[in-house]
Amino acid sequence: MPQVKTLIVHADPAVRAGLRQLLAGVEALRVLGEAATAFEALEMLEAIPYGVFFLSPGLPGPTSGMELAQMLAGRRTRPALVFVADDESQAYKAFELGAVDYLIWPATPERLDMTLVRLKGLSPGFKQAQPAGAWLEERSASAQDDQQTLSLPIEEEEEGPFISALKQAWDLTQKKKPVDIEKLPITLDGRTLLLPYPQILFVEAYEDYSFVHTAQQKYLTSYRLKNLEERLGPHGFFRVHRKFLVNLEAVTEIASLPGGQFMLRTQGKTRIELPISRRRIGELKQVLGL
Repeated sequence: MPQVKTLIVHADPAVRAGLRQLLAGVEALRVLGEAATAFEALEMLEAIPYGVFFLSPGLPGPTSGMELAQMLAGRRTRPALVFVADDESQAYKAFELGAVDYLIWPATPERLDMTLVRLKGLSPGFKQAQPAGAWLEERSASAQDDQQTLSLPIEEEEEGPFISALKQAWDLTQKKKPVDIEKLPITLDGRTLLLPYPQILFVEAYEDYSFVHTAQQKYLTSYRLKNLEERLGPHGFFRVHRKFLVNLEAVTEIASLPGGQFMLRTQGKTRIELPISRRRIGELKQVLGL
């Protein structure tokens, strides 16, 4: 029987061991690894197409379990999320982020059975990194039995434009340039926020991801800094450092520091100082006409 590849993501070794023991008797799931931080989980997900994460809401380091769920929500394929927590305080937010279930630890085998029922009943539209096993295959087969094909005639005068549009859609040699609406889509609490470029003060690289900073808040995103540099560069953003991309419209001051270093200060309720690498300062002065 095919099994769903499962990852346990929790900082407490005792909880991880308890979860592994609890899941050992579940034929539909196969535990392939453990992680103590969000970064470890993402690294393992790059190597193994996990279908389920048993995830703690609170993880050590800069990225919590909730923030990890937010990052995974932006992926085309993602694992199903079962949160494992000490209390119910974050259950509402977990389900907003698309959690399949929220377990209070320690959990009983009877309570785990409820989780398995919920995993089996996943929506067909929910994309997973790994086919979920025989119990989901049965669901797919049942769905196929209910499918119908509806044939509609095309009027003669519509046939030409339709065929032309179809050929264009399937012409893989044409590279279609995406429309830039000057807003950055950011997944937040199960919804997509469209953040206008002028509201972004700067972007900070974090591993293969990034924090997008505004005057009031910062958002953890799945964008790489290099990709955002290409996207935001034509809109007044400048890469001042290997870790920072700054909106030049938000810069209020450039200060020189001892040792030939420079610092940018940005506007906003909290003044933010960003370092400028020596390699970049000459190019920045040209951009600013200094």
